[in-house]
Amino acid sequence: MRKILLPILLSLFFVTSVNAQKWTDAEFRKANTAANATYLTNEEKNVVMYMNLIRIDGEKFYHTFLEDYINNYNAKVKQYRNYNELRIARNNSYYISLLKHLKGIKNLPVFYPNDKLSALSRSHAQDLNRNNLDTHESSNGDQFSKRLSKYFPNKAMSENIDFGFSNSLDIVCHLLLDCGVPSLGHRFTLIDQKYKLNTVGVSIQPHPSYSWCAVIDFVALPSANAHEE
Repeated sequence: MRKILLPILLSLFFVTSVNAQKWTDAEFRKANTAANATYLTNEEKNVVMYMNLIRIDGEKFYHTFLEDYINNYNAKVKQYRNYNELRIARNNSYYISLLKHLKGIKNLPVFYPNDKLSALSRSHAQDLNRNNLDTHESSNGDQFSKRLSKYFPNKAMSENIDFGFSNSLDIVCHLLLDCGVPSLGHRFTLIDQKYKLNTVGVSIQPHPSYSWCAVIDFVALPSANAHEE
């Protein structure tokens, strides 16, 4: 989403989601740090934007976009016989704990995209697709920290990988809820304050077993370098 596309994006949100009207134009502009990242697709840019909206106001995100995601997800899985097992219920422990974690999230520093980091994310997502893998480990055995350290040495870093979704809101909300992940590692990376993660790489690629995979890499760079593309 470049500057030309942002008003279109906001208009689409306002037409399709009443919840989006609870966010201001200024908040969307602040969150849309990937607007001019020509190396990202529109959905990849939106991944960055939604992650930033969480950091701008976590509780508001919980009651707006996460609510939209849950309603849409539950509507999709209603066709299946095991709907009661698949749906995200309001008494879901991950849903309940998330509100506790998001209540204190307000005006955190936003993430900025980086072309080199995104190239690393893309390379790993393509590797997962090519070799039908579902791991942080590359097909050659390298851990994500080794892949990233080659270009970002001695930096705090993390990696989130999501499977099954190509839509940006689905990807971000799935990682944020982190259902079935006791450590809540994906969630805590998105709302990180401890490691000062501020730079992201994103890639959404096809996957033979899960249809789609999204790799999101995070690095903490000095503030002077964090906005470099």
